[in-house]
Amino acid sequence: MSTIDNRHFGDGVARRTKRLWTDEEKRSICFQTIVPGVSVAQVARRYSVNANPIFKWLRDPRYAPDRASAPPASEEARFLPVEIVAETRSAPTAPAAENHIGIELAGGHRMRISGSYDPEALARLIRGLTT
Repeated sequence: MSTIDNRHFGDGVARRTKRLWTDEEKRSICFQTIVPGVSVAQVARRYSVNANPIFKWLRDPRYAPDRASAPPASEEARFLPVEIVAETRSAPTAPAAENHIGIELAGGHRMRISGSYDPEALARLIRGLTT
């Protein structure tokens, strides 16, 4: 992907060059729109692009995702018991109890999950929190 470039020409006017997306980037962006609960507008904001080009790409068979590859409705987002605790370097770390998992995220945030959980749902949650 090329970045937006403001160029100054002899007339003193800044002109924007068009952002160019590779075919693979277009396919990737379009694929993100079929995730349950995600809108085209959300994906457009993620890439700082207007939603109109994404709608155009979705109509193009070269970029349109195969709806069969979408996650089944049973894999929609679910709430998991999560506790966010402030990081303290001075306190010793207690050993993890059985049926507990602790995850340290960027920025010093930690997640602690108790009880049973769906590993795939947890992985999607972590990916969502770190992007």
